[in-house]
Amino acid sequence: MKKVLLAAAALLAFNAASHAQSGVTLYGRLDAGLEYMNGVPTGAGPNGSATGTSHRFRAESGDWGTSLWGMKGSEDLGGGNRAVFQLENGFNAMNGQLQGNLFNRWATVGIANNQFGTVLLGRELFIANGVWDFDPFGQSNWSSASLVRGRNWPQSSNNISYQSPKFAGFDFYGQYALSNATNWNGNGTTAQGRQAGAQITYTAPLFQVRGIYDEIRNPANGTLGGDYATSNGAYAFSREYTAMLNVFLGQFKLQGGYQAIRTSGMTAQLPGQPTTLDHEWGGVTWQMTPAAALIGAVYHVNGNNGAGNATIYTVGGSYNLSKRTLLDLQVATARNSKTANYGLNANGFGSSVATDNPLAGHSQSGVYAGIQHSF
Repeated sequence: MKKVLLAAAALLAFNAASHAQSGVTLYGRLDAGLEYMNGVPTGAGPNGSATGTSHRFRAESGDWGTSLWGMKGSEDLGGGNRAVFQLENGFNAMNGQLQGNLFNRWATVGIANNQFGTVLLGRELFIANGVWDFDPFGQSNWSSASLVRGRNWPQSSNNISYQSPKFAGFDFYGQYALSNATNWNGNGTTAQGRQAGAQITYTAPLFQVRGIYDEIRNPANGTLGGDYATSNGAYAFSREYTAMLNVFLGQFKLQGGYQAIRTSGMTAQLPGQPTTLDHEWGGVTWQMTPAAALIGAVYHVNGNNGAGNATIYTVGGSYNLSKRTLLDLQVATARNSKTANYGLNANGFGSSVATDNPLAGHSQSGVYAGIQHSF
């Protein structure tokens, strides 16, 4: 009997130690609200382009931040090493629909070490999402992705990534995504062309700077651009050079960034379809109280080949009801030059009703208010 009791005690102790060394966390965020927008395209001309404008009210999910849920965990392997994983999906809180694949945002497994860094394999948010920390509106629906038509927030499959630990204020992040095609850059046989990027950040008490280089190849032919007739061109397949700055001044945080987007191998290009884009923004967050924040920002883009230029002016803020629940509000307007048709949302290139872009040279304005809860 004594041996049985000792064996049972040893088994319980082993199980307790195992559970203490590994764990899984379920997490998520729900974002929902109401939105009003004018400058919404209507009608269809002979070539399919919109012919008029109207306004709309709608229930919306993800304006302040993507609604998402996920799981992440780690297991202690000894010697300072941990096995880690993360699974994450975005969804629409208004109708419950998932965004694409079951785990469209994250599906990674890898090894982490506090001294040497973390290596992951799988699907991740693309490295261009690194602008999030330097965007006054944190890549909300109307912010640093809008005027580059979503170029700053894609996901990336077939990834190998490395995140370094911080050293003397610096840290490095690199990402490399295989095309899985017989041609290294992509040749039309797989859904994704080769993608890659590198990011370096320096953080000090009063400021933070970050530089990013990344490229997304066209899966059809491996180029940094490809055929505009069948793709979103510079907004989808291009090189991107990014420099950004945060300045911390007590209750105020100043943020700004500049991006140069460049292509090569563009074909079937029409007037108004750019091969280069220059994108910049600046803004300030005033943390008025521990719960209340007021934000103001300006975003601007300029494209060549008659694409024109556009500017988004926006103000908003949030109020934390608790550590996990906040109320949010944003008012914004997109002002276009004569040939430009950029909207508040990160819409694809084009002038049809389906793209939701305003008419060329017209403005588009909107306001939304919502609630966000994290768990």
